Amino acid sequence: MPNTVLETIQYKMIGYVVPKKTYPAGYHVTPELALPFLHIASQKNGLALYHMGIYADLKLLKWFQTEYPKHSKTKLDMGKSCIRFKKIEEIPWKLIGELVTKMSPKDWISLYEKNRKGSK
Repeated sequence: MPNTVLETIQYKMIGYVVPKKTYPAGYHVTPELALPFLHIASQKNGLALYHMGIYADLKLLKWFQTEYPKHSKTKLDMGKSCIRFKKIEEIPWKLIGELVTKMSPKDWISLYEKNRKGSK
């Protein structure tokens, strides 16, 4: 299975998705769309990074919450998969880069399927 994502526009945001050729089932909410993985959005009050895996993987979430204060003077503003930043200058780029390397698309598919089966 390819370990790549496709850059696209999804939900009016820059998105990095697991391509349909890699995961034909698509996103369960909207099966005709590719499986969301990461999204970046410019919003009224700043920038938002959506990392679907951080919401689904408690270990990854705890890691990020522990590491964030080591990389930023601002309070973590987060909700489920959304990490919000008020000012671009305050984004802990090194930490975000590390976060992105912590879960591969293949890992995300496995976790996504496991959580989908557990919710039925």
